[in-house]
Amino acid sequence: MPVPFTADDTTRLRDIFDQVVADGAAPGGVIAYGTTSAGPRFLTAGKIAPECGESEPGPDTLYDIASLTKVVSTWPLIGQSLDAGLLDLDAPIRDFLPPMNSETPSGETTVRQLIAHTSGLRASTRLDHYRGADLPLHELLCREPLEDVPGQHRYINRGYILLGLALAHIHGHPLDQLGDTLWKTLGMDSTVYGPVGRTPQVAPTEQRIPGAPRIWGAPHDDNASLLGGIAGHAGVFSTPADLAVYAQRLLTAHADGDKHGLGEWLHASLVPQAPIEPGLDRGLSWILAAGGRVAYHHGFTGTSLYLAPDTGRYLAICTNAIYGGNARTKIAPLRELALKTISAT
Repeated sequence: MPVPFTADDTTRLRDIFDQVVADGAAPGGVIAYGTTSAGPRFLTAGKIAPECGESEPGPDTLYDIASLTKVVSTWPLIGQSLDAGLLDLDAPIRDFLPPMNSETPSGETTVRQLIAHTSGLRASTRLDHYRGADLPLHELLCREPLEDVPGQHRYINRGYILLGLALAHIHGHPLDQLGDTLWKTLGMDSTVYGPVGRTPQVAPTEQRIPGAPRIWGAPHDDNASLLGGIAGHAGVFSTPADLAVYAQRLLTAHADGDKHGLGEWLHASLVPQAPIEPGLDRGLSWILAAGGRVAYHHGFTGTSLYLAPDTGRYLAICTNAIYGGNARTKIAPLRELALKTISAT
């Protein structure tokens, strides 16, 4: 049976959420939480942003979810592709990209290594360095030499850029169309690849240069922006309500023993692939904690998604904490409490 959040759980979450917003960690935000046996509930704090006037964030506020794109778009699409026989986890990524007529050391890394961040690819990803190149992006990335021997964990965005390009190639449709079809099937009607319009219901992110326009409706990630907002590592916008729907669908499918869908894919993804640090392992896309009982992922803009399959619990954090600069340290107390709360049995 799912384990509901207690009144003490929600009180502690609300208190720390109010505190980090009061301390200037983010203009505001929303926490969505729930279980497989009940609809989502929401905690809100602050305002969406000064640019949005007095608008308060809510379940339908649209956030740039940044690297949550990896687990909301790329990861489920890979699961579907494996189920359809279009991908092989242990085959080199070059097998699922347009033909290349050169040595491709980075193209020899496997789908599993890319999705688990154990590929050894170059960690620094600057797509602007490829401006004016004659070759297509997938070949430029695959020609790059490896930086490390595959097997060690190192968080690398370019692996997910390659995965996104591969998904588009094997399906014959752009990544944003694949995502849109997936999300509509799951009931995530507001989730979309950016850019999106600047409205009061869209949370602005960072002002990169004083006096310049703030990023608002466009992906905060530079590489995603260079790809038109459509990439395997970043670029998706979603709402707290949609992330709650997604989490509940994943956990329900997992509990039902879905053998040919996202439930089985989630089960397979909870197997550790490489250690990150004591107490944390990398599964397939997801970070695994609490002895593998919790899977989670963060987004650089100030978002997080936590799943606890054994207890049927989920929790999503949606903030635009990057509004004032690097969000990681600013909302760390909220993320730490969220992990502690979701890990309780």
